[in-house]
Amino acid sequence: MSEQQQMALPGDEAGSETLQVALRAEVRQVVYSNAENGYCVLRAASASEPGLVTAVGILGQVTPGEMLELSGRWIVHSKFGRQFEVTSFRQTYPATEHGIVRYLSSGLIKGVGPKTAEALVATFGTAVLDIIESEPERLLEVDGIGKKTLERIRESWGTQRDIRTLMLFLQSHDVPTTYAARIYKAFGAEAVERLKENPYELAYLVRGIGFRTADVMAMKLGLPPDSQVRLEAAIVYALFSMSEKGHLFFPEDKLLDQVDRMLEGMETAKLRQALAGLLERKRVVVEEIGTADVQRGVYLQHFYRWEQETASRLYNLVSHPAPTATLEKVERGLPELEAETGIKLSHEQREAVLGAVANKAFIITGGPGTGKTTITRMVVRSLKKAGLKIKLAAPTGRAAKRLSEASGESASTLHRLLQYSPEQGFSINEDSKLKAEAVIIDEASMLDAQLFVSVLRALPLTCRLILVGDVNQLPSVGPGNILSDLLASQVVPSMCLTRIYRQAQESWIVTNAHRVNDGQFPGEDSKAVPPKKDFFWVRQDEPARVQALILQLVCERIPEIYGLDPKRDIQVLTPMHKGEVGTQALNTMLQERLNPLRPGMQEIVRGRTTFRPGDRVLQLRNNYEKEIYNGDLGWVTSVDPEAGEALVDFEGRGVAFEAADLDELTLAYAVSVHKSQGSEYPAVVVPMVTQHYIMLQRNLLYTALTRARELAVLIGSDKAVGIALRANDAEKRYTHLKVRLQELFNQTQLF
Repeated sequence: MSEQQQMALPGDEAGSETLQVALRAEVRQVVYSNAENGYCVLRAASASEPGLVTAVGILGQVTPGEMLELSGRWIVHSKFGRQFEVTSFRQTYPATEHGIVRYLSSGLIKGVGPKTAEALVATFGTAVLDIIESEPERLLEVDGIGKKTLERIRESWGTQRDIRTLMLFLQSHDVPTTYAARIYKAFGAEAVERLKENPYELAYLVRGIGFRTADVMAMKLGLPPDSQVRLEAAIVYALFSMSEKGHLFFPEDKLLDQVDRMLEGMETAKLRQALAGLLERKRVVVEEIGTADVQRGVYLQHFYRWEQETASRLYNLVSHPAPTATLEKVERGLPELEAETGIKLSHEQREAVLGAVANKAFIITGGPGTGKTTITRMVVRSLKKAGLKIKLAAPTGRAAKRLSEASGESASTLHRLLQYSPEQGFSINEDSKLKAEAVIIDEASMLDAQLFVSVLRALPLTCRLILVGDVNQLPSVGPGNILSDLLASQVVPSMCLTRIYRQAQESWIVTNAHRVNDGQFPGEDSKAVPPKKDFFWVRQDEPARVQALILQLVCERIPEIYGLDPKRDIQVLTPMHKGEVGTQALNTMLQERLNPLRPGMQEIVRGRTTFRPGDRVLQLRNNYEKEIYNGDLGWVTSVDPEAGEALVDFEGRGVAFEAADLDELTLAYAVSVHKSQGSEYPAVVVPMVTQHYIMLQRNLLYTALTRARELAVLIGSDKAVGIALRANDAEKRYTHLKVRLQELFNQTQLF
């Protein structure tokens, strides 16, 4: 039975016993273990049960041969039968010689394999574990163990002892052991003492542990509710929470009000004292903003540094002179280039091309159909003809591929361009500059504060920077509002394209995108009929009915009428992940319709997701070792249920995924609108229902429509679409980059 087949998640039970029981068992095999959350599936032998028992639950790091005292209940899984679901446990050392051999030879102790384990037990019997603990130098009595091996055994044993101590500490305070491995990785042997001193360090240093988890632990450890460390941690947590909504700072009064509500009542004086403590230790920066709605803003230290650095580096780049000869060459060569390409530039487009060439930094923005692609292509060719070394990039792999196709030149993701690795960060940086004379970045609305400052660090002062993007699309997922702030500052030259060209005017996709951007309801072409009609609005708000319509449209109607492949050409874009028309439910149902399990087909079950050959999948995070990035689309080509592996094709390149890597993938028959940024599809189907009211925004609907190339189908009620159209300020972000730029640039008149 494969690793995935052994896994049972809450909610999968066909039946269960509510009575808590105790079970003492020896671990025989660890079938599956997730180092991130401690979830395990293991096979164990118990004197009270016939055969081997399957136990599942949060068990952390367990090893074959060791004894476990388990508490939990028996469940009957709908697929995998009777299992013991663990709620709490205690680890003890194995008592028998066979158990000790299994334990020592499991790979737990470096330097000890099966033969060495047998030799140790043959020499010391069941006392060997006590000897390793108390008299490790006696191990030298065993043939084959020298001083180097002894040192490795000592080190490994010490690590295991520390982890056991940490697990026992967590359990004794009724704290989940889910994050024990991460806690130990962060704090090492000092983990228990560090937790006793300040459990809120977990929220700062351990990925996946937030303030809430640390706070529960702190309260169970007896920390006073109004302790300084608790209030400081709550303030930092609130600022991080705000950054996830795009804010670089948050107004001081609103911040303290939020923390007060979060802690269910706290004296304002104590909260201000905690803020002062963070300020003193340089964890935060408090700045006078002085606007009508914000008097003082509170930044996390690194967000403040990014924003200041962005302003100063951009100022230094722009104020460094550019050779005028390049502009003269391009201006002279434009007529010839127009003749070569067959493109006759309008006055507006010509000004945009020359502006991009003439200035050290330049922004080209505009909606669909306004010619951004044409201008980008002409800028690239003009700069190449002028002899400049150009680099093209975009925030995502899909956007980079589109840029490459549009320009005819090689383009990469920004992370790849700047040679990012998790260990070293960006290798191309202020100390090792990018070898380029011009950098063009497409889909600039997706740039967040950290990525943009990393780009500026990498650019030599002689380089030109050209940003291309649609400022009306959804802003970046990360904090900051770079493209919007740059345009609002009016210190970086820009061209906002407004003219919609004839071919685009004939598209109701383009027409309705602009209508939505202006706050108007979409319209339909009453004269056009399928397959010439490129936009439909199906009015419906009942989620179950919308779900049925989506399935019918994707699997039957659109393929029949428009001749599009339902798996490759049609993309469902939805505002949310949950609900009847969220990504989770739609992916499951579309998979069953478009790629059902057939005789002889294999599949892998990973958590609540099933992967089959032929499935369209989406990469959820950057994986620099595999060179695949957040938002990349791929196709499952084969799966191996026994090994827990899958092979996925990304743009003609096969990438292997082991069991632990599969968490980075999800089905992609339906994806969120946010995940679609930088992509384009022949057809999109967009549900907009009042059930999703919390996410309905004008720029979300606009972004969804602008992903369609040939056909867009909107399914939703007038009420839901109206909610989206009216929500035009919902995504206002607290940033101060616009003002910083204006203050710097106004010191010297550059233009």
